[in-house]
Amino acid sequence: MLSQILSIVQLTTLLFSGVSSWSPMTHIIRRPSMISRLHMAIDYNNPVVAEEFTKVQPLTYEEVEEELLQFGVRGNPSMNEMDLKLMLVEVRMRFAGKMPGQESKAKKVKPNKFSSPFEEALWTKPAFEELFNDLKKKGDHNSQNVCAEYMNNREIALQRYGKEYKSLIKAIDTALTAPPPVTSPKLTFKGFPANMGEMGCRMTLEALGTVVDFECRESDDFPILTGVVTYEDIDSAKKAVAQYNGMNMGMGMTLELTPV
Repeated sequence: MLSQILSIVQLTTLLFSGVSSWSPMTHIIRRPSMISRLHMAIDYNNPVVAEEFTKVQPLTYEEVEEELLQFGVRGNPSMNEMDLKLMLVEVRMRFAGKMPGQESKAKKVKPNKFSSPFEEALWTKPAFEELFNDLKKKGDHNSQNVCAEYMNNREIALQRYGKEYKSLIKAIDTALTAPPPVTSPKLTFKGFPANMGEMGCRMTLEALGTVVDFECRESDDFPILTGVVTYEDIDSAKKAVAQYNGMNMGMGMTLELTPV
């Protein structure tokens, strides 16, 4: 896969000097027995692309150049700083399988840590993911941006979009608090106060049904407990989700119980 990335990006550099950085680009890919044209259009209104560009934007020219070299890619000397940063966005996204057209082919693996509250919501809030994907299918890039900004910086998003996108923001809030569908007696949990201890946490969950397996540890980042609980039956798991998922624990912490 890396060789495919390198061939596409290196050939891209030959085209950047005469093409606007914000326009769709046409790459020529050389294969052993054929030459074909592939239209690569990075949609900068796509929140995923915009988020990656936001990460690249603060980097210096030298930092961008150094990271590209780590991928084995060397920019054309005639490229300006913006061109080089756009190239890095493309390389990062291709390597991660996030480029338009790659999403369906790439195997989704839940990250150990999330890069933003928006990414975390896509992974942990099924109703929010469904809402966002519906907007994506409709090609509503503006609403997608609102979703991303609202998750990453709620106050600023409300100032910018509170009136015009009032109904969408309401739909986002509803999606974020919607209980996940429970199809398994096994749940992951996150958010119980650390001072409860493992025993106190288990007793709390056992009050809703027989627990057959339980794992618990304190988070490395916050004074909360995270772990996995397996009930004897799905009905008990449903009760636990209904009782505790989304419960405000104070200090900005919210309980999360998610079926496995």
